[in-house]
Amino acid sequence: MGALTLAKLTERNGPVKESELRTRTRMGEKGRIVLPAAMREALGMEVGDVLDLRIVDGELRISTLSNRIRRAQERASRYVKPETLVSDELIAERREATKHA
Repeated sequence: MGALTLAKLTERNGPVKESELRTRTRMGEKGRIVLPAAMREALGMEVGDVLDLRIVDGELRISTLSNRIRRAQERASRYVKPETLVSDELIAERREATKHA
């Protein structure tokens, strides 16, 4: 039968929202679980990706490290003026602090 990918689900049922992807699985030996292909694809997960696992409100949340970084950058961008490099500002602050030390 083969893995049910996001493309196959879309072909079969039309556009699929991430919130509609649900499944149940069993934990195997050594705590191993298998993430279905459609879920990995929806989350942009690829072999070798570093995954971030967190427990929030009694639930296991899994995301790629690159997704977590992107989300943090999006949150931080709300507080930074466009065309501003935070790294340049930090370096300038550090240089100024060393002058007064």
